[in-house]
Formats: sequence, C-alpha cells, structure tokens
Amino acid sequence: MNTRRLPAPVLRAATAATLAAGGYLHAQLYLDGYRFIPVIGPLFLLQAGASFALAALLLIGTPPLLLRTAAAGIALGALGGFIASRTVGVFGFTEHGLQPEPQAVLSLLAETGTLLLLAIWQVTVTKQPRAAGTPVRAPDRATTRTPSH
Repeated sequence: MNTRRLPAPVLRAATAATLAAGGYLHAQLYLDGYRFIPVIGPLFLLQAGASFALAALLLIGTPPLLLRTAAAGIALGALGGFIASRTVGVFGFTEHGLQPEPQAVLSLLAETGTLLLLAIWQVTVTKQPRAAGTPVRAPDRATTRTPSH
C-alpha cells in the first residue's frame, strides 16, 4: 500500500466534513439575517440543505462520480456567489464593507477545502493501481467463439 496517498474512506469522511461545515455556516448566516434578503436568503438555505444531503450521501459509501461532481458544484457555487456578491453583485445584492463576516471566511475555507479534497480524491481514484494478483479479465468467450458448422 502506498502510504503517500490518503485512503478513500479518509478522503470521503474529510470531504463530507468540509461540505457539511460549509452548509452549517450558510445555515447560520441564513438565520443571522440573510433570510431577509430576497432570492439570496432562499439560496443560502438551499445551499445548506444540499450540502448536508451530499455530505450524508458521501458518508454512506463509495460515491459515484456524479456525487463528487455535485459536491464540487456546491462548493464552486458558494465560492462564485461570494466573489460575485463582493464585486458585481448577485440578484441585485452587493456586500459592502472591507471585512466579510467571520462565518463567510470560514465558509470560504470550508468550500476551498472541499474542492481540494475532491481533487485529491479524483487523482487517487484515477491513478489507483490494480491490486497485485488480480487477474486481467479475459474477453467473454461467447463473443470470441467462431461459429461451428
């Protein structure tokens, strides 16, 4: 076993933890006042719920690529929304002030951590060597037989 790579269960648990942390922080921000902002408030609630659901699904077992992609989409969406809200605005809402809320900074760290862990996980999955002693599967005999006359 290559000790330089993190095993899939560790990556799965760590990714679920960072995803759930980002969801928790968005839920907290929603309750702390974002719920009163049209469109943005419901999006914070949606992000929190989707983060919790995906975190639970990641913990259940080895997730397919679709779940990992959805987790990356949630993290990228949160990061993109934050950047847009601090620059050009989102749905008519622009954050003001030089310093973001502490929860926003923690959310940025959680979302970035999620993306980093997903990238490491993807590299681990795609570069995983075949186990020693595992035979290479032979082609199905039914498709390679020549017809008998």
